[in-house]
Amino acid sequence: MSIFKILKRVSALLAIGLMASCAPNKSKQPVDYIKPIIGTSTSTEAGKSGHGLGKTFPGAATPFGLVQLSPDTRTGGDNGPGYSWHHKTIEGFSFTHMSGIGWYGDLGNFLVMPTVGELHTVKGKDENPEAGYRSRYSHDTEVAKAGYYAVTLDDYNIRAELSAAPRAGIIRFTFPGAEKARVQIDLSRRVGGTSTEQYVKVVDDHTIQGWMKCPPEGGGWGNGAGKADYIVYFCCQFSKPLKNTGIWMVDIPDNWPRKRQDVTSDKYQELVAKAVVKKGVKEMQGEHIGFFTEFASKQGEEVLVKSGISFVSIEGARENLEHDIPHWNFDQVKDEARSLWAKAISGIEIEGTTDREKTIFYTALYHSMIDPRSSSDLNGNYVGADGKIHKTDDFTYRTVFSGWDVFRSQFPLQTLINPQMVNDEINSLIQMAELSGKGYFPRWEILNAYSGCMIGNPAVLVVVDAYEKGIRNFDIKKAYEFSKNSVDEFGNGELGYVPGYISHTLEYAYFDWCMGRLAESLGKEDIAGEYYQKSKAYKNIWDKEVKWFRAKNQDGTWTEWKGKAVHGQGCVESNPFQQGWFVPHDVKGLKELMGEEFFLQELKAFLDNAPDDFLWNDYYNHPNEPVHQVPFMFNYTDSPWLTQKWTRAICDKAYGTDVLGLCGNEDVGQMSAWYVLAAMGIHPVCPGDNKYQLTSPVFNKITIKLDKNYYPGEHFTIVANNNSQENIYIQSAKLNGKPLHRTWISHHEIVNGGVLEFEMGSEPNRKW
Repeated sequence: MSIFKILKRVSALLAIGLMASCAPNKSKQPVDYIKPIIGTSTSTEAGKSGHGLGKTFPGAATPFGLVQLSPDTRTGGDNGPGYSWHHKTIEGFSFTHMSGIGWYGDLGNFLVMPTVGELHTVKGKDENPEAGYRSRYSHDTEVAKAGYYAVTLDDYNIRAELSAAPRAGIIRFTFPGAEKARVQIDLSRRVGGTSTEQYVKVVDDHTIQGWMKCPPEGGGWGNGAGKADYIVYFCCQFSKPLKNTGIWMVDIPDNWPRKRQDVTSDKYQELVAKAVVKKGVKEMQGEHIGFFTEFASKQGEEVLVKSGISFVSIEGARENLEHDIPHWNFDQVKDEARSLWAKAISGIEIEGTTDREKTIFYTALYHSMIDPRSSSDLNGNYVGADGKIHKTDDFTYRTVFSGWDVFRSQFPLQTLINPQMVNDEINSLIQMAELSGKGYFPRWEILNAYSGCMIGNPAVLVVVDAYEKGIRNFDIKKAYEFSKNSVDEFGNGELGYVPGYISHTLEYAYFDWCMGRLAESLGKEDIAGEYYQKSKAYKNIWDKEVKWFRAKNQDGTWTEWKGKAVHGQGCVESNPFQQGWFVPHDVKGLKELMGEEFFLQELKAFLDNAPDDFLWNDYYNHPNEPVHQVPFMFNYTDSPWLTQKWTRAICDKAYGTDVLGLCGNEDVGQMSAWYVLAAMGIHPVCPGDNKYQLTSPVFNKITIKLDKNYYPGEHFTIVANNNSQENIYIQSAKLNGKPLHRTWISHHEIVNGGVLEFEMGSEPNRKW
């Protein structure tokens, strides 16, 4: 049976269980609906594309926390989260992970694995796990909840349980009776490559400490192309005294490359299998080393391992551990992690609908709050973009900014429910632009690396959207300077378009509009006018002959035209039909360019031709970001009811409750944030204009709790009367008791508090 069929069968069985009762389970708390297993597949077969599915990880984390302690099923391949549900073995549990990324992943550092019997220094392979330290496992023994993961390692009969605190993690291993049992730590391990140098020292009979260097030469993010260059420091303690320890070491030839494909090669792994094992050694530095502690175990004996993690120093890792987990009470850590998630998701309360929708919603909310994570220590120390240690007292330094993805839904969502985090991220981006010496913002950032991944100037939008919404606890002078530098560095230039590209031209036009908006708000009218004019650049690549956007050559001639639904043709991860709708800042102008009748005709065709499952396709392609605003664009026509129809369909069909529950890469919170906003009945087409387009809420009642440090209202409530799976169309709307005759609501209206009330029905009200 194929992977796809197996996954489909599991999906169907789980769906049946969840839909058995249409009424919500009143004994459950919202946090109990979080299901981290959703989206944990990288299967290209199930995703019907080379991009796989959600690529989330199932392990333990805390909201925007530094540590993500999760199982790893495979090093290498297109396996960015480290774990994929369809893999059959686990090679260990590491303390750092990325969520939902589409490129070759990174992190996955400090890999801990319990074993019994013979010591293996190599991971081994799925088809022959006995040759290494990896183990088979069954999904029947997996448990994944908010802040907790557990699984049984079948080859060793060891139960592993994981939980996390913001800057530390803890593992509880339950061993069988064995003469030779151990906990071993592969210090070289890194998703998508290897750390190239490591250090470990036994400090006392319970503690080890050290570091792992992870430069681009060792692969990692984009297999090195993403320029990720960082050091992970650890301070790790064991509940069982370190009486019989050892270190293994591999001498890697100087001329051996160490990228993703190299370290997973048979030649490399054969060398690792022959590592020199030195028992009793208390300190070691090398290019590929590991540590182990051996002991005789009793049946049912529990051995706990906890570690603080830092990107700054060993001392920082020690302080993080001592603060976050100063004890050996695993259940206390698990309960505290659950409480942190319960508090984090309490910013939005929902009522009405089934357990299925509640599971999707709260898990989506959970996934939207993994990143941008903390990368500063408890004491405020962080490594800046200049490679030096800095200290902050008034914000948390953050990392993993998946700009091209998250500016569309994730950051607009966080401006409503986590404005302080948004403020942190802007302060972090300002520091990066300044300390890097570049003077402009990163597009896709990981641990200060300007990855150069994707296009546009998304950080500019994050600054503008926050400023327009009153989130302003940052140096606006520097934010303005670096925003302007960004759009000047990457833009449409003197030609008014980027030769050979539709995607670049359209996205740069939008970010020029963002720059104009910021300049206008700061009273810089002349500069605002300049950038507003630049934002019209989308018109420069409209071809009247083919009646669509078309890439131009340097000399102004058109590039070859293969049809608007044909992939490529100057489009990034899309085709002209998909990218061509991206004029969020001037939909009125886009309609005039196309002609209103043609605009609506093509918009209908774009959605009508999408497959029922919304998997990867040439029309409305929900698995990828360029189209995410399109369903809401019917609100700019005389058929807003089609926005209501399609957003409800996408919420129902593109999201689910198991490993298939994300139709495309999670992309660091974007895919899930789209669902959260759409299911609430609000979503921006143009972040930065302070408008949320209205659509059909999935739930009968939604309450947003507002942060009193940023917003004047206490809460904003959205009510959908007579709402059901059939009654998906808005018949009328009221805002604070007064009739609302428009299809949008402003950010100001939301954060002042109040009630938005819909009357729902089974047929469109074409007059609303």
